[in-house]
Order: sequence, then structure tokens, then C-alpha cells
Amino acid sequence: MSERAPHQRHPSAAAGVHPAADRITLRGVTATGFHGVYPDEKRDGQRFVVDAVLHLDLAPAAASDDVVDTVHYGELADELVAAIERDPVDLIETLAERLAAVCLAREGVHRVELTVHKPEAPIAVPFGDVSVTVDRAAAPTRAVVALGANLGARAAALTDAVAAMAALPGTRVVAVSRWHDSIAVTETGPDPSKPGYLNGVALLDTALAPTHLLHHLLRIEREHGRDRGAHVERWADRTLDLDLIAYGDVTRDDPRLTLPHPRAHERDFVLAPWLDIDPDARIAGRGRVAELLAELRGGTR
Repeated sequence: MSERAPHQRHPSAAAGVHPAADRITLRGVTATGFHGVYPDEKRDGQRFVVDAVLHLDLAPAAASDDVVDTVHYGELADELVAAIERDPVDLIETLAERLAAVCLAREGVHRVELTVHKPEAPIAVPFGDVSVTVDRAAAPTRAVVALGANLGARAAALTDAVAAMAALPGTRVVAVSRWHDSIAVTETGPDPSKPGYLNGVALLDTALAPTHLLHHLLRIEREHGRDRGAHVERWADRTLDLDLIAYGDVTRDDPRLTLPHPRAHERDFVLAPWLDIDPDARIAGRGRVAELLAELRGGTR
């Protein structure tokens, strides 16, 4: 059953990425470097001062109160100093690019405004400062999110969830599959006596870190009445289910998040909608989604 035309681009795909308003500012990081055009600059060295404004989503850190969900600015300052002190370059423009890359390598940072000051530059007339500022953005990552619901107004819940994902910072919805009907699965297998599911898949381009994206998916679930508490059995009916299936080619397995989703390759209701919008889709470590679905439907898995 189709409640949305297949292969549909979401309206937000043409609208660009929503920037996060949150930022961390680190100013006045100072180190001695040996950068400059003149031989005495490379021989004697001089002070370089760095200001960095990091754009990232701080909501996960505010919710968890855990430094792992944000940028440890003490560690970042050490990394910037090390980058200033290593191999010399001629131009502070080149140094600024190096330092911006250090900032963007931090998980969750999707944009940085970085200024390098060279207050002791060899200028013959009195001056206060000379600086270069660069504004750089991280390349977005393609994420795959599976949606499902078997209680209430299922199609409305899925449509609302897509709109909520489109509003996430640093994120745009690229495509959404048609909605697929499926039988509820319980511990003992498919159970036609339970309310049927409506399922789909959305492709996102996001600058959010995978754990930050997961934080928001869980929040959207809660806003639609989903309870993931320990008292709720795993196979309970759901007002909304959002699973992060894949995040680029990232593989990870820790208590917070496993990527790719460990059971995605076993689920027709994930693989079939995914193929609606990405016929060449692959699951890292598993292979092509088309082949996985064919094997699943052929009973070889």
C-alpha cells in the first residue's frame, strides 16, 4: 500500500541545511610558531593567537550533562597549540586552514569561524594586529532513518516525524520512501492479531554527530508518545519508532549506539522502503540492500 509516491524528494532537500544557533567560542589560544615568508621568521619564531567559534548542537550535552556530548575545549586548545607548533608554512592563510580542519575533526562541529592573529608580523610601520579569518563547514554525512508506527494515526505520525527531522540543525531531508504496510513482529515472529505497522525510510544529509542525531530521534519519539522505559517490553506496540540505520560508512558498537543497525539486514520493512529511494544502497559489512532483501524474501536468511 502506498501513501506517498515512491522516490519523492522532500521539500527541504532544496531548501538547504538549517544551521544550529548554538556555538562554543574559544579565544586567545596562544603559541609560538615558525611560520612566515622570511628566513628569520622560520628561524626565530613568533607568537600566533587563535580565536575559534565552533557551531554545533549543544542540546544533547545540555540534556546529558556529559562532556562526551560536546567539545572538550581544553583538549581542543591543546590540539590547536600542537598544530601551530608543528611544521612551518609561509602564510597564515595556510595555517588558518590547518587549524580549521582541527576544529572540524571534532565530532559534532559542523562549522567553524577561525581567526589567526600574527601580532608580531614583520611590518615596517606601527600597527595593532594583522589577522586572517576563515569560515569553513564540514561536509554532511548521509544518514538512513527507518520510521514505523502501529498505533493511532500512523501516517500522520510518520509525516510529522519527517517534518521534525527536516527542522533539525545542520540537517536536510533528501528523500522519503512511500509508506509500506507490515505485520507486527513479536518475540515469537509475525503476529497478524496485533495492529499492523506503517513503515518507511528517510535519507538525511546531516552535520550532526551520530549520537547527536540519535538524541533528536529519541526526542521526536517522546514527543509522539513513545515510551522506551525499561518497564516496556521490547515488542510493545508503538506510536512512533525511529531507528538510525546507517550513518555514512561509520561502524561502531558501544552501549550508546551500534552502527549500522545490527538487525537492519533482517528486516523487510527496512530494506524494501530503503530501496524505494536508493536502489544502490549498501549496508557496511553486509552488502547491497537489494541482494539482502532478495535473500530475505527467498528464505535463505
